[in-house]
Amino acid sequence: MEFLYEYGLFAAKTLTWVLAIALLAALIAGVAAKQKQAGDRLEVEDLSGRLRQQKQRLQLATAANDAERKALKQSFKAAAKAEKKAPSLGARLYVLDFKGSMDAREVGGLSQEITALLQLAREGDEVLLRLESGGGVVHGYGLGAAELARLKAHGLHLTVAVDKVAASGGYMMACVAEHIIAAPFAIVGSIGVVAQLPNFNKFLRKKDIDVELHTAGEYKRTLTLFGENDDHGRAKFKEELEVIHRRFKDFIAENRPALALALEQVATGEHWLAADARTLGLVDELQTSSDYLLAQSADKRIIQLRYKPKQGLKERLGKAAEAGIGRALMKLYEAGQRPFG
Repeated sequence: MEFLYEYGLFAAKTLTWVLAIALLAALIAGVAAKQKQAGDRLEVEDLSGRLRQQKQRLQLATAANDAERKALKQSFKAAAKAEKKAPSLGARLYVLDFKGSMDAREVGGLSQEITALLQLAREGDEVLLRLESGGGVVHGYGLGAAELARLKAHGLHLTVAVDKVAASGGYMMACVAEHIIAAPFAIVGSIGVVAQLPNFNKFLRKKDIDVELHTAGEYKRTLTLFGENDDHGRAKFKEELEVIHRRFKDFIAENRPALALALEQVATGEHWLAADARTLGLVDELQTSSDYLLAQSADKRIIQLRYKPKQGLKERLGKAAEAGIGRALMKLYEAGQRPFG
């Protein structure tokens, strides 16, 4: 009997594992099938409608009595009918979001959003870009700035809102706007260029390992990871950084002429809180993006565009794992901040 009991327990465990594996396989297959059906898409949301519905819900919830609620509902219906009959010729405010990483890979999605927007926007419409980036590669953020310049070239007014950070390449993009708003404690600036790389030459020499590097062209390679670097290569590398920095400053002076006289003061690589950045001329106004949208909703129709690229199973699982690790690290950090006892 004991043998049968242990065998039954073993069989139950085995069956449980088999079912779990089968369920996981079915889930992965289902996700993969959905991914094949879904492609890149552009999401459009009427933020004006959402704000209006939010206001109406609050008005109904805070009404003094049933009679007031009834009157409010009737006024809401009348306003909705009038809006349907009226031609949609009012000013529009388009909202885009850009949260940039070091390699600026998000610029591709921004380009898709801008291309779509330019097909329906009218001259004089406004675009609000909610930007968040600490900067990254020069060519990536340079392209991001060029994409934003397309909006101005088509007669659209561009406003950039910085709620958290627009530094280095992030500020390069922000300065394209005619108007920059920022939350008081947002980080702004870092107008400089930085590059660093490790060199393993000394370590390799200790291990009797030689590295050969052959180039055609005196400056094809200046500094290397494994070869022995010299002052000649370092000087050239530094010269290249200075060229990029000069182009960066020229770009800012071109897009924000008011900064031209103070450019040497702000182009030191330093960053500032937006409250101080406004005094320096890096920011035009202290305001959050939410407050700006609320103010603009009074007389503009606000439309948000969001490009959603197709993601394969690998990307989805990778993002899920990344998010899980991030949450775990945050819990460990929070646990470390708790007092003992």
